[in-house]
Amino acid sequence: MKNRTVNIIGAGLAGSEAAYQLAKRNIKVKLYEVKRITKNPVQFLDGFAELVCSNSLRSNEMTNAVGTLKEEMRLLDSLIIRAAEYAQVPAGGSLAVDRIMFSEYITNELQNNNLIEIIDKEVISIDPNEITLVASGPLTTDNLQNEISKLIGTDDFYFYDAVAPIIEKESINMEIAYQKNRYDKGETSDYINCPMSKEEYLNFYNELIRAEVTIGHLPGEAELKYFEGCMPVEAMAKRGEETLLFGPMKPKGLNKPDGTRNHAVVQLRQDDANNRLYNIVGFQTNLKWPEQKRVFSMIPGLENAKFVRYGVMHKNNFINSPKVLNKFLQLKSNENIFFAGQITGVEGYVESCVTGLITSINIFNYINNKEMKIPTSKSVTGALLNYINKASITNFQPMKANWGIVDEISFDKPNKKITKQEIKKLKNERISNLAIENIKEYIKKI
Repeated sequence: MKNRTVNIIGAGLAGSEAAYQLAKRNIKVKLYEVKRITKNPVQFLDGFAELVCSNSLRSNEMTNAVGTLKEEMRLLDSLIIRAAEYAQVPAGGSLAVDRIMFSEYITNELQNNNLIEIIDKEVISIDPNEITLVASGPLTTDNLQNEISKLIGTDDFYFYDAVAPIIEKESINMEIAYQKNRYDKGETSDYINCPMSKEEYLNFYNELIRAEVTIGHLPGEAELKYFEGCMPVEAMAKRGEETLLFGPMKPKGLNKPDGTRNHAVVQLRQDDANNRLYNIVGFQTNLKWPEQKRVFSMIPGLENAKFVRYGVMHKNNFINSPKVLNKFLQLKSNENIFFAGQITGVEGYVESCVTGLITSINIFNYINNKEMKIPTSKSVTGALLNYINKASITNFQPMKANWGIVDEISFDKPNKKITKQEIKKLKNERISNLAIENIKEYIKKI
């Protein structure tokens, strides 16, 4: 009979979710976390499941793949989704949270569970005879990274990630900035918008692309590999003068209250429950801190901004999952070892979490000699797992939830004349409904 104690390395989103799911199924867990001993460059809290890149779990709308994914996780009793709804802050159609409340909720849940033993320790070796879930995240310590490299027989892939600055709300000049959600979505106006004229944008743009970046523990800038989904704003800007206007500074749907159109808009999103802190949306950066203060203060409305956290850049690890893991995220060379979280090659908080959720269910089945199962790729959950199992092993890149990886469906266009946007919405509603049906069938099977 297999050991009924599971080692989980890492108490981030995936590891925390997995610990909860296993304990719920009466499996003992040893949860290893090093952050209370030593923190990595982007960690600030002692609690678990700390959000660093953003406080948003992205869209809640069911016509959006990540919105459907969150509903799939609700049906699967996700601790992370429950914590997010407990710590929710206004963010239009998105699910954003107070980071501290979110972490505290999850930490308390795990610390008060008698089946979960929390061990403050850096794991430097993995016993091949013990059942272990590696959920060490994108900032795996060097020692553990070396151990994983030995296990999988190849070097980890890598890319570099960045986080955005956070400022005090009181320091925002509301005589210039205004509250509005894009296209007025949601019942309240949750975002603060800083408008720019063409002249203001060009001045800002020219300073941004010339500003000094910090290297620190990273290699030279020419050697950096960025993940497209979390690219530093200055690196994005260097792709062309108008690039930001189709990204984090997109003005569409954000006209001024008097209806005036803007050349560019910088959005700020609430970052805490007390509505005192706001992050600069999409402004992940690797600029030196004095440069962040100088350049970002050029944004109209932020001329006197008080920064409580500057943006930073850090190393981000992931493994070549299609090559080394099976579809259950189980190591091909050792069936006792499983992986979950961003290290597997999913990108995004919710995506990382759901890998821990499904993998913990399969670990339970593995322990009890039952058939392991994953949802089909008609669901967003199953599509993500299918992607990281079947993607190219020669050019594997992280993937977020999106309809493009979900199974295609037959869809008959309505007879009445409607716009392409309306057709797309109807089709996405159909795909979403089928995804939820698929997860309900999966729940019956497990």
